[in-house]
Amino acid sequence: MPEARVCPRYERAVQVLGKKWTGLIIRVLLSGKKRFCELKASMPELSDRVLSERLKELEDEGIVARRVHNTRPVLIEYELTPKGRELEAVVAAIQRWADRWYASAAGDPAAGGGTAGGDTVAVRRGPEAEDRSSPQRQGERAGDRP
Repeated sequence: MPEARVCPRYERAVQVLGKKWTGLIIRVLLSGKKRFCELKASMPELSDRVLSERLKELEDEGIVARRVHNTRPVLIEYELTPKGRELEAVVAAIQRWADRWYASAAGDPAAGGGTAGGDTVAVRRGPEAEDRSSPQRQGERAGDRP
């Protein structure tokens, strides 16, 4: 018997929004219309190919609109649609959550750095994530760092 999906609309939203770079693209576009080069400059680690793919996916989903202005040279801008603008509260909630649960580790490439105005981050681990059986860990928790 096939397993029932718990919440297909939620699952769909997470699939669309959870792709790498998608959230950052939306976050940058929340500040207003941007040209491709402006988006790229906001996220220098993002390749042109992936940026193009994500913008097309967001356009197909009705989250981003691509506007072509008949000027010389041709000007193309990307902006959030009303559907995309509605994600502002979601982006703000994720930012608040990230600010609370991830420690800033600016300049630490191992921390899995963010871009587009955010700090690089490192996971803040609680005591439940530590190996309690290790004498070294027990000494660290007691303040006896080597």
